[in-house]
Amino acid sequence: MTAADTMLFGRFKILASQIFHKTEHSFALVNLRPLVPGHVLVVSNRIAPLLDDLHDHEYDDLWKTVRKVQRALKTKYNCDAFNVAVQDGESAGQSVPHVHIHILPRYRGDLKRNDDIYDQLEMWAPREEDSQKKKRLEVPDDSERRDRTLEEMAEEASIYQSLMKQSE
Repeated sequence: MTAADTMLFGRFKILASQIFHKTEHSFALVNLRPLVPGHVLVVSNRIAPLLDDLHDHEYDDLWKTVRKVQRALKTKYNCDAFNVAVQDGESAGQSVPHVHIHILPRYRGDLKRNDDIYDQLEMWAPREEDSQKKKRLEVPDDSERRDRTLEEMAEEASIYQSLMKQSE
């Protein structure tokens, strides 16, 4: 693996196989430890800790990318809505000091208490090591979640890459 094959998310190396969309200033990747199916991240290419640290063109590109990714995820998951979350700084729960946006597909009634998703996001952090019928989403406790394999993440990224091409 060469440096050209990876992107950085803070200090974490992200393999090309985990990235399903790239623009000039941002990239979208599948999540190592998703809270719900389809939980992905959109990250600025340049490592900047806060939204305010981004240049206007980087900021605009990031949010346009979020919108494109949402369209692809809506096709894949047939969801009603999304949580689009930014923890802008450590005091807001940001665990990686690099601008990133969580996108989580949601469905009416998928959680007993809608705001439970924010509690889960606050506890979310990467690890050091690198249907038509609506179902109720069950967000497991962090201790019950497992890191996915590189192969699982590459397979999911490949699906999203195809969807992104369809939505262009």
